[in-house]
Amino acid sequence: MAAGGASAPPDGGPARPWWCAPTGWAAGIVLVAAATGASGLLKAHSSLPSLAVPYLFAVFPVAVVWGLTQSVGVAVLSMLVFDYLFVPPAFAITPADPRSWPTLPLFVVTAVVVSEFAARWRRQARESALLARVAACLLERGEITGALDRVAADVAGALAVEQARIFAGGAEVRSDTGDALPLAAGDRLVGTIVLGRPLRGGAAARRRVLPALASLLAVAIDRERLARDAVEAEALRRSDAVKTAILRAVSHDLRTPLMAIVTAAGALARPGFVTDDGDRADLLATVLDEARRLDRLVGDLLDLSRLQAGAAEPRADAVAVGDLVASAIGALGAAAGAHGGAHGGAHGRVRGRVQATLSSDLVVHVDPHQVQRVLVNLIENALKYSPADEPVQVRVTATSAQVLIRVIDHGPGVLPGESQRIFGAFQRGAGSAGVHGAGLGLAIAQGFAEANDGRIWLESHAGQGATFVLTLPLLAVEEPS
Repeated sequence: MAAGGASAPPDGGPARPWWCAPTGWAAGIVLVAAATGASGLLKAHSSLPSLAVPYLFAVFPVAVVWGLTQSVGVAVLSMLVFDYLFVPPAFAITPADPRSWPTLPLFVVTAVVVSEFAARWRRQARESALLARVAACLLERGEITGALDRVAADVAGALAVEQARIFAGGAEVRSDTGDALPLAAGDRLVGTIVLGRPLRGGAAARRRVLPALASLLAVAIDRERLARDAVEAEALRRSDAVKTAILRAVSHDLRTPLMAIVTAAGALARPGFVTDDGDRADLLATVLDEARRLDRLVGDLLDLSRLQAGAAEPRADAVAVGDLVASAIGALGAAAGAHGGAHGGAHGRVRGRVQATLSSDLVVHVDPHQVQRVLVNLIENALKYSPADEPVQVRVTATSAQVLIRVIDHGPGVLPGESQRIFGAFQRGAGSAGVHGAGLGLAIAQGFAEANDGRIWLESHAGQGATFVLTLPLLAVEEPS
């Protein structure tokens, strides 16, 4: 059950007493003076009843703008001025001509009728505006709980009560501090409104506003429920997709190395099957390679679960970017290492398939193990998709605030529609046929990059290779004095 409560705003209470509206009286006096001037100009050319017409135009605007009290006062003032100046005998309040007697009732009836129509129009406008605000407040927000306070404040003013509280839900609500009224949409109880200290003149407004408020609240409750069901359905769909992907990984990426290990181990265990030391070494190498492959897959699954659970807290330290790249290449088992200069972006070339441009003067504040894992995954991904005779390039550049590490391959590239999808868990590009892997490398790389205040994006054109860009916040290094 959701509840909201608020007091009526200062301008939402009952109408102010007549002595609190000096503007209406002042406008009425000005309009009566103008009507008197107009009647004076027409006096020589019009009959006595015609001279009363300009005073009606003094009553009209006051009735429309300021209401009944001021308009009746202006009507009485108009009658007195008209009688005093134009009805014989002049300059006296004792009309001798019976034709002038209906003047006061005419002015008063005009004031009452016009002010009542104007009041009804203003009331309908206020209530329409109120319901529009309530609809916007209830339907634009994600949850109705936070909107009920604002709705209650608006409703309190419209219903002429000092305080209102709204409870959403079908449970019955009792209150010792006010009147608890049900909010029902058809036969369905959608909430309860508790009105504290009702003021005069609010009963008719309650009959008009509460049914509409109940209908809007019902729509908001249904909308929130449908949105919640949609989120739950999407969560279930994603969960099913992850489970399916995990089962696919288990059935393929785990079974394949396991079968290779079982086959090689069975051959080694069978007497007389292995004829020489070379065959035995090949079988042992197969067992070790596939075991490492299994260990890597299990490690990827554990890392992914840690990232999704928010448990991969980085242990940041100041580390040179060149050391990060060199350690990543070393962890991949690349042939030989790299060397770099001490200042100004010295360059070194890595023998084998990876060519790197290193710099020793760029320092970042990151978790070296996590960022090394990011670089290993990016470089390994590039090696998988590049032709065997094409090198993978690692280029390091910097701006005033961050370091950019580009891993460039010469493979088939990534289609435009897949540039975001491939960073999801268990997702692989369209050109991944024949490439080993469960599709976890880029997802883990992106997770560790974001944990270290970095990010990864793709620059690629189909058929022209792919470039993965890793950005890390640059740590300013003070020059020795």
